[in-house]
Amino acid sequence: MRLELGLNLKLKQEMRLAPQIIQSIEILQLPALDLKELIENELQENEALEVLEPAPDGVNELLGTSEAPPSDDNEHDDGLVHDAENVLERLDDLVGGRGDGPGRMSRGAAEEASDRKLEAMQNAADVGEGLADHLRRQLDEINLEPAVRAAAEAIVYSLDDAGRLDGPLEDVAAGMDDPAPLEVLERALAVVQRLEPRGVGARDLAECLLLQLDPEDPELGLKRVLLRDHFDDLVRNKRPRIARAMGLDIAELNDLVQGLSHLTARPGAAYDGHAVPYIRPDVVIEWEDGEYVVRLVNDSLPRVGLSRDVRRMLKEARGDPSLREHLKRKIESARWLIEAIAQRQSTLERVAREIVGRQQDFLEYGVSHLRPLKMQEVADALGIHVSTVSRAISDKYAQTPRGIVPLKFFFTGGTENEDGGVESRLSVKERVRQIIDDEDKSDPLSDDAVAERLKEEHGLDIARRTVTKYRKAMGIPSSRQRRVWS
Repeated sequence: MRLELGLNLKLKQEMRLAPQIIQSIEILQLPALDLKELIENELQENEALEVLEPAPDGVNELLGTSEAPPSDDNEHDDGLVHDAENVLERLDDLVGGRGDGPGRMSRGAAEEASDRKLEAMQNAADVGEGLADHLRRQLDEINLEPAVRAAAEAIVYSLDDAGRLDGPLEDVAAGMDDPAPLEVLERALAVVQRLEPRGVGARDLAECLLLQLDPEDPELGLKRVLLRDHFDDLVRNKRPRIARAMGLDIAELNDLVQGLSHLTARPGAAYDGHAVPYIRPDVVIEWEDGEYVVRLVNDSLPRVGLSRDVRRMLKEARGDPSLREHLKRKIESARWLIEAIAQRQSTLERVAREIVGRQQDFLEYGVSHLRPLKMQEVADALGIHVSTVSRAISDKYAQTPRGIVPLKFFFTGGTENEDGGVESRLSVKERVRQIIDDEDKSDPLSDDAVAERLKEEHGLDIARRTVTKYRKAMGIPSSRQRRVWS
């Protein structure tokens, strides 16, 4: 076999996105908090950017206008210098001043902003103590044999977020450096199950509830029998069968079940160690002067502009080509960032306004009046690509008179009714919920009956399996489980 080296020429066409275009796409997708972090990082890395104080309307649009790329150097001037000067001169006309004037954040303003950030950090919610740490601290207060203590600690670290021990004790032993005998693990599990919160260390839901029963409860014996011997029937709401087996009437059994309502299936959830996520809306939709208005939430975003100091340095560095080239790259990068931010704000506001114009019934009357809407409809109305709409609404939320919802919430498919109109899937789900809420709980509706009601009352021809799918998605139990026995 011969090996040969050779050169082959091949001509092909391919499209590559410029880094600036990629940056614009990424910025369009960012929610406000992530955009704030990106801007702050850029302020640290690019000396051509500076923070501006709040300025009159129009400044952001002014800074976001597209500029021509820098021209080649010459003896007298530079195209980039002209561009920067034009923008900054128009900015000066609006905000006034030069140098350390009102266009630049003063030392006092910077210190005040730093104080606000420190205060926000100090007021942030603490993550809190995790379940394993909480249980370990209690183990420290108990006199245990070293082997039992090691086994109990291994069990503690094997619990899931709910506080449940999902696997067998043999799996716990396999994960120990020095595996404990099964008898030691069982003793250790009994210790863990006596810790707070009650119910941790259970191997199934029934045991979890049994561990939470009050030893001083006068009905302790009956509740134990109910959970230990009739738990499956209780889950299936077969109360007449349970009542017969326990020698109780339905009213007595209902009272007994009601006495279990304070128990929890997830005793460890309060110690999951995760802070509650904070949702900050990117868009606010409000009713003002007889119409719905859209406002972007920009108060947390630093206002950035091109640095006057870097502009001056560029003009003074005519004898240093390497420095001029460095400054030109920094200014171009800063300008691209400013333009991408302005484009993001403009696109997001336009998309939000179009959504509001098409979903006013939802804002007025709620989910049952949410109309079907496709991203392509909004894209066609605004003359932009559907992918731009998708990126603009990605991971962003709107504060509406109906609560805070993801912008994607407004885009949903639909079902045609008998009148030729179309209802969104969410509105159909809401109608299913309303029908079930209004049913006679002593004789709840089957999924077939719900489908018939939808057709009779709303002209919606929905299959029974679709009703079942929607009901399960909303966490609504079956008709058997919804029945109230009396």
